[in-house]
Amino acid sequence: MTDPTRAVPVLRNGTLAETDSVAVETPVALVFNGISHAVMMATPADLEAFALGFALSEGLLASRAECYGIDMVESDAGIEVQIEVAAAAEMRLKDQRRSLAGRTGCGLCGIDSLTRLDLAPERLAPPAWAATLSPVVVQRALAGMGSHQPINAATGACHAAGWSDPDGVIADVAEDVGRHNALDKLLGRRAQAGLSNADGFVVMSSRASYELVRKCARLGVPALATISAPTSLAIDIAAQAGLVLYGFVRSNQAVRYAGGPSGEG
Repeated sequence: MTDPTRAVPVLRNGTLAETDSVAVETPVALVFNGISHAVMMATPADLEAFALGFALSEGLLASRAECYGIDMVESDAGIEVQIEVAAAAEMRLKDQRRSLAGRTGCGLCGIDSLTRLDLAPERLAPPAWAATLSPVVVQRALAGMGSHQPINAATGACHAAGWSDPDGVIADVAEDVGRHNALDKLLGRRAQAGLSNADGFVVMSSRASYELVRKCARLGVPALATISAPTSLAIDIAAQAGLVLYGFVRSNQAVRYAGGPSGEG
């Protein structure tokens, strides 16, 4: 598999010739039962977890059991991740493709595209600890994530998605040039290991977009904390789902946007 970093020659301050480590960004094609679904620009690491996490968080798979196997084929053009899935999952994929037939342009255009957004999240049944998740705990989790980011330490170019226990102790971190990819890798790892998503929360080195909140809600993550701000739609979806949402988490602050008031801060 391609290395996630690469050394490139640079002129530092215009005079000194050196090399820098940069994050590798490569096309990754996700192919389900021979059907090409998407090509993502991603860091070439943890791609099996990425593919599984993407399929689950996008609702293409109803459960880990619907994934029968994952293989990767590398070429000069990029990396193709071939996912073998159950017939029910293949039908969901084909339905999505039919809804996109005839669409032109880019972005979210047309009634079919808007229908596919799926902005009505499942209502979570969060554990008791989530209701009292405090600023101190989310600050501890964000602060602890940095030591688990070797690619970003080398390049300064990767987002991170971390898994924290209810006390703010980081258990796992996934990295990628894309924040959505980092989250999918993290959730995919947990699915591979058969871990519950109700026993902790996600912390991220990014803003909180609606996609990140939607992915967490779909997979039963009770809380999300990000270093930057949430969007209005992220807040709305978190409130609908009953998901605790923190933003602007820094050493001296943490703002709770959804999930009820905190007893601290």
